[in-house]
Amino acid sequence: MTLDGATSTQATPPAGALVADSSDRAFKADVIDASVETPILVDFWAPWCGPCRQLTPALEKVVNEKNGAIRLIKINIDENPSVAGQLGIQSIPAVFAFAGGRPVDAFMGAIPESEVRRFAERVISQAPAAAPQPGSIDEQIANALEAAGEALAAQDYPRAAEIYTLVLQHVPDNAKALIGLAQVYLATDDLEQAQAVLADVPEEARKGEDYVALNSALKLAAEAEGLSDNSALEAQIAANPDDHQARFDLAVVLNSQGQKVEAAEALLAIMRRDRGWNEDAARKKLLELFEAWGPKDPATLKGRRMLSSLLFS
Repeated sequence: MTLDGATSTQATPPAGALVADSSDRAFKADVIDASVETPILVDFWAPWCGPCRQLTPALEKVVNEKNGAIRLIKINIDENPSVAGQLGIQSIPAVFAFAGGRPVDAFMGAIPESEVRRFAERVISQAPAAAPQPGSIDEQIANALEAAGEALAAQDYPRAAEIYTLVLQHVPDNAKALIGLAQVYLATDDLEQAQAVLADVPEEARKGEDYVALNSALKLAAEAEGLSDNSALEAQIAANPDDHQARFDLAVVLNSQGQKVEAAEALLAIMRRDRGWNEDAARKKLLELFEAWGPKDPATLKGRRMLSSLLFS
């Protein structure tokens, strides 16, 4: 990992390169392989097709508008019937979208320009990220983020923080680096810094699983800060097993200490004694914990099984 100030090798193609004709023989290179880098619309047409003459200009206009975010390949099926046959095309115009080396969407017939635009935007938004070019700054950043993730998983927090900070020096709005650095601060109990870094995550990245989980975890950690310690809460519960608030607070504290399954068990104990306590607060808090832990966390999986057993017993 160097991140030595190299510049990205990926350049916006000139307008003329955004629209091109192709053939059965060149289809793999022009569409399958090329779509790994940029999503591609394939317009299957023929000279005798009236609706094709209406649709193709709209496709070209929309693709040129997107300035390299998507490309258009046109295939005359009279001269190149093989690929159209393999795709099961029985009428034209037919437009197939390819991204990541495979077909991802399609439509048949001539549609208005506004619908073409919405179709192209959907394909662009759902396309997988292009693989970074070897030796580019993008590849260096991808490698750095992978190394930082490994350091974070190994609880080598100084190393993870160092790498995430280095990435952010080059790309200040990199969502993965911002979320990763905030995770480091959370793991080292610096909630104020974690919250400050998380606030810098771009708006469009705030719906991702990692962001949602971290945001929930920070809220839970802040909630735990003002609560009594384990021993005091456990003493309250021992004195009164129906002190649901003490058991609820204990679950929040246990979670902040990394005792996830124990936290889930405390909330489930409340539900067994009084399922509707405090407007179903125990179940709602358990769902917050699942969100903070993430759907693949073993504690989430175990907790969901325990919750299902309780609800459907």
